[in-house]
Amino acid sequence: MIEQPLTLPCGAVLPNRLSKAAMTEGLADPRGVPTAELERLYRVWGAGGAGMLLSGNVHVDGDHLERPGNVIIDRPADGAMLDALRRWTGAAKAQGAQFWAQISHAGRQTMKPVNAHPKAPSAVKLGLPGGQFGQPVALTGAEIDELIRRFAQAAAVCAEGGFDGAQIHAAHGYLISQFLSPRANQRTDQWGGSLENRARFLLEVVKATRAAVPAGFAVSVKLNSADFQRGGFAFEDSLQVARWLEAAGVDLIEISGGTYEQPRLLGLEGMEPVEQPGVAASTIAREAYFVDFALAMKDTLKVPLMVTGGFRSRAAMEEALAKGAADVIGLGRPLCAQPDGAARLLAGAAELPRAEQGLALFPPALSFLTRIKALRAIDSFAAQFWFYSQIYALGRSGQTDPGKSVFAAMLEVERTQKAWLKARRS
Repeated sequence: MIEQPLTLPCGAVLPNRLSKAAMTEGLADPRGVPTAELERLYRVWGAGGAGMLLSGNVHVDGDHLERPGNVIIDRPADGAMLDALRRWTGAAKAQGAQFWAQISHAGRQTMKPVNAHPKAPSAVKLGLPGGQFGQPVALTGAEIDELIRRFAQAAAVCAEGGFDGAQIHAAHGYLISQFLSPRANQRTDQWGGSLENRARFLLEVVKATRAAVPAGFAVSVKLNSADFQRGGFAFEDSLQVARWLEAAGVDLIEISGGTYEQPRLLGLEGMEPVEQPGVAASTIAREAYFVDFALAMKDTLKVPLMVTGGFRSRAAMEEALAKGAADVIGLGRPLCAQPDGAARLLAGAAELPRAEQGLALFPPALSFLTRIKALRAIDSFAAQFWFYSQIYALGRSGQTDPGKSVFAAMLEVERTQKAWLKARRS
């Protein structure tokens, strides 16, 4: 089934059921403008066989980035920005893939070097060691209204710049996910308290975005199936929000899960015990993290669903599609190591590489250190820098660098991000 096209409610047609999932690139210039490196990266991915490509975070506020090097659309685009966007989208779409922009705001998950006091629904600090995230400041009502306008503005600019759709990022602990979470959102006004109030920001963003883009432009949402934290956004909440999103006319919902505090999106353990939602487990879920949540949602939803996280074997992908657990399969980290992985699957390959299994910051002799929770978290996140480094390599040369160590990748990423911040401030 992975070869079959999919027609979305807006009329857009995905050439097949494989999507390159959104992954942070860190390759924009210090103004947040797409670069030749981003063009080269997406030309490679666009030729890699996936029917749809999702960009990394495109931010609506330059003071609230997920990381240095994000693309920023926080104002009406000038000619230079539109030209850069059109070169980027043209490179990605050259082989017939759809290209959608993931539109986001990091909220309290903004790194301290970017903003020591980021805005968030409430002044609830991220519970991670290391001091990388500062004390947030609660948004005012006027600031919330402005952010709704900015999400819609960014989507309109993306449509003008050649994107085929936009994905509103409401997962993984970023700003909209923070509004949805009772742990992060402790407001007592119309934006907090009941689920209806906590979902209001997301639904208003969807409404404003739909009004700002042309007919045929896809509007989608990335939504947590659950936060996997005690007192957080639960599966029952997610299912109700998905119903509201379907009623609002979204074209696709991507199901994921977790936050920085509980990184289930990466298949990793957080600093606290995982809160397991009461959803029946299937054999597919041994590989794909969130497929059971999508399967449970399918009982009451008709909107197409995309599931990302853990898929490596073609057999599991085919089973998820055949059982109706997913309409689109999202592929992330495997396409950093093997950018033509989708084409290989379409040609009959049985499995994608599992590069993450061999990655560790600590050498084998020091692996015992990962018994300490804080060091285990550092080790897990450091391993992600290897994937960042592969994205850098693809953007700069069009080739991967599989021999790079996790430690060397970590140094490269930190050096690159510091240089970007210095240039942005100068």
